[in-house]
Amino acid sequence: MTTAPDQQPAQVGQPPTIIINNTSSSSASAAAVVGGYGRLGRRRQSFWAHFWLFMFTAGIGNIFYALHVSRWNRVRGL
Repeated sequence: MTTAPDQQPAQVGQPPTIIINNTSSSSASAAAVVGGYGRLGRRRQSFWAHFWLFMFTAGIGNIFYALHVSRWNRVRGL
């Protein structure tokens, strides 16, 4: 196979190395978690969930919701 005089021959070999410079700091990631985006902390009881559960389940749903949130926190050691 021949190439024209003004063309480079095709090179076969390793693909080029791609370097990605990540300049974000860890404090920016921590701020996102505190801000609620990655909420892994203690789960809180919701007033509105309790309100609507009381209205629609006569209070029985409130007990199950409270147990669910308490269990969620206990399992995670929070």
